[in-house]
This record gives sequence, structure tokens and C-alpha cells, in this order.
Amino acid sequence: MKKTLLCLGFALSSIGGQAQNQALKTKVAQKAASLESKVVNWRRDFHQNPELGNREFKTAETIAAHLRSLGIEVQTGVAKTGVVGILKGGKPGPVVALRADMDALPVKERVNLPFASKVMGEYNGQAVGVMHACGHDTHVAMLMGTAEVLASIKNEIKGTVKFIFQPAEEGPPEGEEGGAELMVKEGVLTNPKVDVIFGLHINAQTEVGQIKYRPKGTMASSDWFTIQVNGKQSHGAYPWQSIDPIVTASQIVLGLQTIVSRNVNLTQNAAVVSVGQINGGVRSNIIPESLTLSGTIRTLDSETQDFIHGRIKTIATNIAESAGASAEVSIAKKTLITYNEPSLTEQMLPTLQAAAGKDHVHLTEALTGAEDFSFYQAKISGLFYFIGGMPKGKKASDMPSHHTPDFYIDEGSFVLGMTSMAHLTLDYMEMKTNSKK
Repeated sequence: MKKTLLCLGFALSSIGGQAQNQALKTKVAQKAASLESKVVNWRRDFHQNPELGNREFKTAETIAAHLRSLGIEVQTGVAKTGVVGILKGGKPGPVVALRADMDALPVKERVNLPFASKVMGEYNGQAVGVMHACGHDTHVAMLMGTAEVLASIKNEIKGTVKFIFQPAEEGPPEGEEGGAELMVKEGVLTNPKVDVIFGLHINAQTEVGQIKYRPKGTMASSDWFTIQVNGKQSHGAYPWQSIDPIVTASQIVLGLQTIVSRNVNLTQNAAVVSVGQINGGVRSNIIPESLTLSGTIRTLDSETQDFIHGRIKTIATNIAESAGASAEVSIAKKTLITYNEPSLTEQMLPTLQAAAGKDHVHLTEALTGAEDFSFYQAKISGLFYFIGGMPKGKKASDMPSHHTPDFYIDEGSFVLGMTSMAHLTLDYMEMKTNSKK
């Protein structure tokens, strides 16, 4: 009898907790809707005044000032220019991190907007236009809005929220550290220790109001390879006296194309091997002694990644040897695989469906672009998803790609961005609290 009553008590407690959580989420939705114009204005200010990686000084100041105005504990100067806000809820519970990236790109804007960027900057010693050509301005604005939403219900939050505003997602300038990797290195996931992290990315090819997600490998690792081909120099008029590194390198490029087309099972996972640079030679009538190939590798699982690394080394060195030359191969891992843990994805999927409507949440194909959110996921469980930034009625094929001068985002998903992040936070906390009863 006592056991029955105890079980009934737990059940009633769980039902009561769910009802309270739903009432809280209703408040969240109303608060987010009231902040829409404020978030739009923030986004436009960031868009008009973009800053490159590790140089997001004004952006960081604006974020920090806003968080302080909400009574949130603020840390600045994290990983160069990063800002971290800590909101301690009124009730005990887990620590949930929410992340937004702050940096713009060395791209000159061509979009005809009243708040278009006219900013010029310096990138690796070159004068460049600066533009939010990937949507990070929207991410910052939405997370600032989410912070205001959650701060408004602080006393009812069952845990702690850590807001991570990260610099240099696109990579730091040459010779500098930066991005998520440096934030992790400097302890952003500790003090207090983070249990889970959520992040989103706006997508120009997904319609406003839609959410896309994927379990397991969602975005690819980004590895860079360099192959130095060493031969023998000669006059261009007497090629038989040379060991031609240019011809050898050309054969290596063709050989590398067979890795994806003939060695990788593409029905299981996508992969990319692309040569982006060939540098060598000084005159048209001199066969050089050496030259360098460089490129990128994109994979969605570690086995394929290791396999491709091995094949590149085998193909390059053997082709070079067959020509009497030699090849030195180096591969640097730049960004890890953005991996959504399947159990966490399944657990939080109903939350995304409730936020956007079940018919507006879709499984997406894997992307061969890279995201340094992966460095957080390498340490703790994390879910990374996409929200729509394409105007309704448009086709994805009509929308300019991210990282281009014509990149454009519709601002109609900002409320969804705030509500989905806040709901993920509240639902995760509720689940963790219930699991301990």
C-alpha cells in the first residue's frame, strides 16, 4: 500500500511539474514575441558594424552591457573577445549552455540593404571588406533575446544557464588561437561544469519558420592537407633532364579524386577531398625543383576520416616515387565533426517540434561545411540544429550561398530561435530534475 501511494505521489508530482513547465513555456513564448523588434534592431546594428574573428570588441561590449542590465553574472575577455553570462535559477538543477558565434567574414557586401556593411578591415595583412556573410549577427541577437527571456523567469528556472558568446568561429587570424577550441581550453565548460550545450545556425536555404536537425554526423570535420612534391629542376627546353614535379603533382591531383569516387562508400556518409592551391615555379621556361599542393578534407565519421588520411599519403607518395620524385604529406585537423548524440537528439526532438510545430521540423541531409561547435561536443553532450532564414515563397536554389557577397537572411525566424533555445533549456532541466526523483 505504501509503495502504491509513493508511486502515485511521484506520478502526480511529475504531472504537476509538466504543467508548471508548460505554463512557463507559455510565458517564454509571450516574452519572446514581445522582444522581436528589439532583436531585429540588435541584429541590424551588428550587421552594419561587423568585426572579424578575435576582433569583436564592440560586439562584445554590447553583449556584456545587455547581460549586466539583466542581472546576469558576466565574464569578458574569454578566448580573446568572448563573453560568458551565468544566470543562476531560483531552483537547483543542471547547467545548460547556449552558444552563439560573433565573428564576421572578410567579404565585401553587395546586398542592397539600408543597414548593409560598409566596413573595411584587415585580414592576414590584406585590406578587405567585412560582412556578416554567414548569419552570426542573427545568432548573437537571438541569444541576447533568449537571455532576456530566461532572466525574466529566473526564479522559476531549475538550474543554471550559461550563455556563451564565442569569437572566431570562422577561424582566428594566422598565428593566433581562437574560437570554440580556445574557449574550451580556457575552461568555458567548467565553473560551473556544463551538463549539455545547445546551438543553432540560421540557414539561407531553409524557409522561415522551419527547423532542421540530424542525429550523429551533422556537419563535417575540416582537415587541411599539404603535399610538397620534390623533383629535379631543369631548363624547360630539356625536360628529359628534369624530374618534373608539375607533371607529378598533376597525376597526384587526379589520383586524389579516386578516393571519394572509388574508395569511400558514399551510401553511408558523404566525404570531400578538394585541392585548392598549387604553388610552384618562377618562369614559364624553367621546370621547378619542387611545388606544393594544398587542400581540404571533409568527413562525417572518424573511420572515414582516418581512412582518407591514409589514402592521401599512400597515393601521393607512391605516385611521386613512380616518377622518380618524392612527396611529403602533412595533414592538420582544423575542426572536428559536429556530432549530435543520437539519444540527446531523440530526447529533445519533441521540444523542437513543440516550438516550431511538428510539420515544420525536418530531418536534414548531412552538410560538408564545418562548425567549431564540435569542440564543445567533443567534451559534453550537445545538440546543434538549423532554423530557416529563407523568405517564404522562395526556392533554395534562388538564395545566395553563405560566405558570399550577396548572402541574405530573412528576419522572420528570430522569435522561433529564442523560443526553441529557451524551451530546450527548460525541458532539459525538467527531464533531469524528474530523473532524480
